[in-house]
Amino acid sequence: MIDIALLWVIVGGLLEPVWVVGLKKYNDTRNLAWGAFAVVFMIASPCCLAFAMDSISVGVAYSIWTGIGAVMTVIAGVVLYKDCIDRMKVLFIFLIIVGVVGLEMSSEVSL
Repeated sequence: MIDIALLWVIVGGLLEPVWVVGLKKYNDTRNLAWGAFAVVFMIASPCCLAFAMDSISVGVAYSIWTGIGAVMTVIAGVVLYKDCIDRMKVLFIFLIIVGVVGLEMSSEVSL
């Protein structure tokens, strides 16, 4: 069974690309609704991280959170904005994932 703290980190990490996309939409349109959308998720994402740090160490929680956020933001860029992806980017995304999984496996919280 998945630990609730780990679930909070995952949710927070998944919210990272949501606010990034909202910020991009705001930048493109200058529509204040997109700006407000981005701000809401800019607050929600680290709040999820804060909830997780009740039982996961700060370093591990932050690494998982940023790793998920970084990988998902790259994927969102490729899918939504046709950002270019090449072998080197795929390699480094893979290394981020390996690092996050390794940190999680070496911590006191388990999947």
